[in-house]
Amino acid sequence: MKFNTLAIMEINELYLKTLFCCSACDGVIAPDEVDLVKDLSFNDPIFENLDIEKTLNKYVEQINKQGNIFLKDFLNEIANAALTDDEQIKLFRLAIKMIEADNQILYSEVKFIKKIRSNLTISDNFILDSFPESEEYLQPDIIIDGKTDDLSNIIFTPFNLTK
Repeated sequence: MKFNTLAIMEINELYLKTLFCCSACDGVIAPDEVDLVKDLSFNDPIFENLDIEKTLNKYVEQINKQGNIFLKDFLNEIANAALTDDEQIKLFRLAIKMIEADNQILYSEVKFIKKIRSNLTISDNFILDSFPESEEYLQPDIIIDGKTDDLSNIIFTPFNLTK
């Protein structure tokens, strides 16, 4: 098991960035995905010390400027983060929760989850033991080439999380 070198705030931000990137990876941030972020921001203690709206709006600005590069940088952040097994499971679970939030799972989202998975060090068995319903996200893909869908022409709007 790895020891975590990230500060709690950085882990929380990585979790939030995971939610954001999974909502944006298909080029559309659906209302149900925004609702999930709202729900988690008000009810999950992992986000209690984080200015979620400000951070998400920073991500919106960055992805609008960088497109695919933002998503690739996120995947590199995961690969380089020294996360514990439990933190990796939490990140993976949040990713799946986000792509399932709008009840419409697109191939680009599954592909992005598989890219996230490829940057985690935990075993498939550990994932399945912790999250048995994730088996479909662990199946090999025909091609996982590191490319993400082109987001360069999509402009996301700022988040408003008032409840």
